[in-house]
Parts: sequence; C-alpha cells; structure tokens
Amino acid sequence: MLSSLDDFNPAQDLVDTKDLLALDRWVIDRAFALQQEVKAAYETYQFQQIYQKVHHFCVIDLGGFYLDIIKDRQYTAKADGLARRSAQTAMYHVLEALTRWLAPIISYTADEIWQYMPGERSESVFLETWYQGLVKLDDSSAMNREFWQKVMSVRTAVSKELEKSRAKGDIGSSLNAEVELYCNTEFFDALKQLRVSCIIFLLPPMLLLMAEQFCPDDAIQTELEGVKLKVIVSEHKKCVRCWHQRYDVGEHAEHPELCGRCVENVVGTGEHRHYA
Repeated sequence: MLSSLDDFNPAQDLVDTKDLLALDRWVIDRAFALQQEVKAAYETYQFQQIYQKVHHFCVIDLGGFYLDIIKDRQYTAKADGLARRSAQTAMYHVLEALTRWLAPIISYTADEIWQYMPGERSESVFLETWYQGLVKLDDSSAMNREFWQKVMSVRTAVSKELEKSRAKGDIGSSLNAEVELYCNTEFFDALKQLRVSCIIFLLPPMLLLMAEQFCPDDAIQTELEGVKLKVIVSEHKKCVRCWHQRYDVGEHAEHPELCGRCVENVVGTGEHRHYA
C-alpha cells in the first residue's frame, strides 16, 4: 500500500468521500466497522481478537479482494485522474487507521510505517489517537455491505474455476479468459446494478452476465449455489500496456498495440469509472 502512495499528497490529491468510486467507499466502510471492533477489543484486553480480525481484514478483504481489483487502476489509469486518486485516497484512509490499530501490538513496525506515510504528521504514531477519517456506508444504499458481500462471493467462485482452467492448461492466466456467467435471480439482480465495464474489473476476465434461464447444459456449477459459468479462451489481441485482451487493440492508428482504454489514459483525459 505504501508504494502505491509514492506520488500521493493528501493536501492536494485527497478525493472527497462523496466523489469516491463505490468500491473505494466500501473499503473505507469496512475499515470503519473494523475500527469499532478493534477499539472494543482493546478496552476489554482481547488482544487475540484484534490479531484475528485485523489479519482477516488484511488477507481476505484487502489482499484477496480490494487490492487485487484496484491494482489495474493503480498501474493503468491516468496518473492524476479520479479513478486512480480515488483508490489512493481509500488506501490512505485505511493505512492511517491500520497503523494505529497495530501500534500497541507490533510497535516498531507500526512506527516505521508511520515515518514513510505521506502527508504531514506527528513524530510518532504513539502520539496519535484513533483515526477519524473513516466513514460508514449508507445502509439504505443499493450498494450496501450485503451487496458487496455478494460481489465478493461471486468473484471468489469465479476465480477458483479460472484457476482450475489454468491448472489444466486451458488458459494461460485469468486475463486470457472470457467468462459467460449465469446467475439465479438473487445474484443476477445484484450484479446487474453494476455496469458491464465495472464487472469486468471486479471479475478478472472479460465477462458476459446472463440470467439463469439462459444457462446452457455444458455450463460449470461453481461452489456458489445459483452461479454457473463457461470459460472461453479469448481470441482478442493483448494490449501491451494493461495486458487485457480486448476487441479494440489495433484500432488506433497512432497506438496500434494499445486498447482504447489505455489510449484514453495515455493521451486523453483518462477513463471514467463509477464503481470499481
């Protein structure tokens, strides 16, 4: 996370919460909820709970979901565009909170992290109180905590099937695949709230979302009941910049090796994203 903030200056690059992409608001909300649990555990000296909860957050929520998704934005979006600054803002808020959570447990490490974090700050993390920059999601929003939990479960199920295809040699990597995803009403209604372009970034390959009634007989049942899929090897050319295999690679005369999204990020105003 620190390396992704090398060019981030909170004084001028911080994005207002209302302007953050939906996924970035979610991770800040997830950190907000966890901070309440961490504070309660410290007050009752339940240090084992703190370790377990923070470890789960780092491995599952961050490493297994959020950071894995936003790395595309970090590496390929316009450097100072909203899509990238939104992700950096979320990481900045999470890191401010995370360093404080860990300070009483791994003191030297937390204080070393503190010295390298961007922005003006006190001499030591031990001179700070709990971070106040985290915010809670609106429970009435369509993209509430329950919604994101469904997205996570679908993504996990799809990723496992892609790994099986990779192990068998059917695909080289997840970016080499296209997925036809067939969902029951529960998951279809949730995912269709997202634009197709967003689902592509939430689920590694190119993706076609379909309702369950259109599911062919040869579709694979995932570990998630109500979600089936077909994995197809992409025939599109590979963009040399983002490594996605996209239909529009080669359509831009001045940048024949780039996809349209990368052309926009390199010489245009930057791609527009709303969710992820």
